[in-house]
Amino acid sequence: MRRLGVAFVLVWSLLPLYWALNISFQTNAQITSRPAHYVPSDPTLNNYRALLVGDGDLPAQIRQSAANIVIECGLATVVTVVLATLAAYAFARMRFRGRTLLLYSVLATMALPAYATLIPLYRLMSEAGLVNTYTAIVLVYVSGFLPVATWIMHNYMEALPVAIEEAAQVDGASRMQVLTRVVLPLAGPGIVSTTIITFLFAWGQFLFPLVLSSDISTQPLTVVITALQGRREVPYGLLSAAGVLAVTVPAVIAMTLNRYIVNGLLAGSVK
Repeated sequence: MRRLGVAFVLVWSLLPLYWALNISFQTNAQITSRPAHYVPSDPTLNNYRALLVGDGDLPAQIRQSAANIVIECGLATVVTVVLATLAAYAFARMRFRGRTLLLYSVLATMALPAYATLIPLYRLMSEAGLVNTYTAIVLVYVSGFLPVATWIMHNYMEALPVAIEEAAQVDGASRMQVLTRVVLPLAGPGIVSTTIITFLFAWGQFLFPLVLSSDISTQPLTVVITALQGRREVPYGLLSAAGVLAVTVPAVIAMTLNRYIVNGLLAGSVK
């Protein structure tokens, strides 16, 4: 029974991916022919070639959106990890009034449905003139991912031995030197885990960039791929190729760096 359940989940999850991959290797004639080709009879890379180096508005839009998603996810990840690392170190090592209350207040925001903040965030960005900019998308990503990243980094910081930091301070190191020369190298696995998880979260976003960006100059790939389905003639080959490329990036990261992702999610669960 368990094997049947696992098989069902695998088929349910992988069949759409296989079908997109199958269509991406077919020509328009093969895609529209009947009966359907469940396996490409004459595989071709024309869709990928047109997508990556082809002329025309559509390939150019997809390439622009691919650059957008890399820029937005990269910036959001860097800002989030830096702020989360500093906040986690402060919560784990510094003693100040209201520290525990502030920490739990930050973590409590994870229980708030993200979509409940969509309209207020849009109004804020609109009044600030940031709609259709990288800044708006990055700020929203950071605000959404920062509590999770702080939680992961806080668990790593608390697990580090305090004696090492105290020894560095006895030797004359300042608080900042202790952080940069002692804590950050020791917390390297946590920083890597937080970076990967944040980047994957950012890559999978759809609704927020859809609302905050209506211009191709800032729309990420996840939004543009969906918009292609609204065309009068849907380019199924290019659409499937773009979808495969969009899925490949997080899939490769998740498979190759799975150990760091699991360590990050389980950080602090066992003392």
